Amino acid sequence: MRVRSVPLILSLFVAVIALTVSARSFAALQGSDVPAWLKAHVGDGEGQIAQVVLERARALYLKKIGEGAVKNPCYFAMDATRPGDLGNGVLGRRYYVICEASRSFRAVSAGHGGGRNLKGVVDFANGRRCAKNFGNAMDSELTAGGAYVTGETKTSFKGYYRTGAKQDAVFLRAFVQFDGEGEAANARQRAIGGHVAEVLRGMCLRKNPNSPYANHDGFVPAGRLVNYAAGRSNGCTSWSPADAEQIIPMMKDSPTTLYIYPESRDIAAVAKTVASGGSPSGTGPYWNASCLKEIGAPKFWPGKTLEPIIARYKKDHPAAPPRPVPICTEP
Repeated sequence: MRVRSVPLILSLFVAVIALTVSARSFAALQGSDVPAWLKAHVGDGEGQIAQVVLERARALYLKKIGEGAVKNPCYFAMDATRPGDLGNGVLGRRYYVICEASRSFRAVSAGHGGGRNLKGVVDFANGRRCAKNFGNAMDSELTAGGAYVTGETKTSFKGYYRTGAKQDAVFLRAFVQFDGEGEAANARQRAIGGHVAEVLRGMCLRKNPNSPYANHDGFVPAGRLVNYAAGRSNGCTSWSPADAEQIIPMMKDSPTTLYIYPESRDIAAVAKTVASGGSPSGTGPYWNASCLKEIGAPKFWPGKTLEPIIARYKKDHPAAPPRPVPICTEP
């Protein structure tokens, strides 16, 4: 039986790197401008990072390094204004892994918050390709931009999935908790973090009394493993399986920073520019041009506005009683 989990060797490798990067290296980093090799990755093209996103991500990292809050040689950034799905099975690269000590820059895909459509009340849902709605409200399933520091990593058992004829694998999913600041300060309460973009669907109970995860009747949950890297998330940051296997070990036991763009101030500036007939370009507020054309104008939903609406909707539309999980038809 195969267990799906984060490779231990990557965790050890990252830990060794973190220990070997000296305090002198970090001091030199703090006193420097953006190095030329990193500037080469700045731009609006695919796989590049917008200048404002890099500047803020780097400033946050250097601030936390100076405070002694992080010692990780790498930091992260995400540009949620970029498209997530480019079509034909190609995912947009908008999550950035930056390791200045080793002169490493990677751009990978990541999901954005899907939001919700409270039918008959308010619609703040996002499409698969571009995000129009952002916010920090509880139960909103929206992405909140801003400053984060990665916290503890928790691995939990989700169930079994079939890999062949009567062959099952255990699905263990690691979740990296994020701790936010400012408008993102409720990240822990919202259970906002990072994890692989995989989930088990069509759950049933399969007899497996020898499993350490079996219940008192000898059954274990089982389902179909679904990869939703091309879709949306519940507000968390989700990565493809291949990227998650590299990114999560970099965060485990070694806190670092993540800056997610845009913040509410950026959304307000872009919306104001669009309303006045202008275009966010040049020295104006930044937004990915293709997504802005698609969404018209972005919107930020603050918790104090949206949470009462969501609470009333839940009260008026109580959830149906949970149904018992059926027994699997396959042995």
